[in-house]
Amino acid sequence: QVQLVETGGGSVQAGGSLRLSCTASGRSLSTYAVGWFRQAPRKEREFVGSISKSGDIRYIEDSLRGRFIIARDNDKDTVYLQMSSLQSEDTANYICAASRRAIAPTEPDLYNFWGPGTQVTVSS
Repeated sequence: QVQLVETGGGSVQAGGSLRLSCTASGRSLSTYAVGWFRQAPRKEREFVGSISKSGDIRYIEDSLRGRFIIARDNDKDTVYLQMSSLQSEDTANYICAASRRAIAPTEPDLYNFWGPGTQVTVSS
């Protein structure tokens, strides 16, 4: 069992940047592929990005490519989501998830553990 915690959320003006972090307790995060998802009020949860255990496979949702980057530092047991040029439509609760699969899944059903999320609010 692993417990995930997201940090780094907050309020930012449009055009600003934030870096979210995902850490784990109970087991090393380096043994999992990790994904980031987000959910805005009254909207479906959507895929943001994912990264394999080793970090050599990464996906970012097409519409976010160029603004969002996913990375991991297994020495620090942390996965990051770097977000730049933030827009009001990026406002959501950002959630990290861990998958036992070696690849970097894009489907939420392939994830085994979920954090509570960290809120990102972008004001225009």
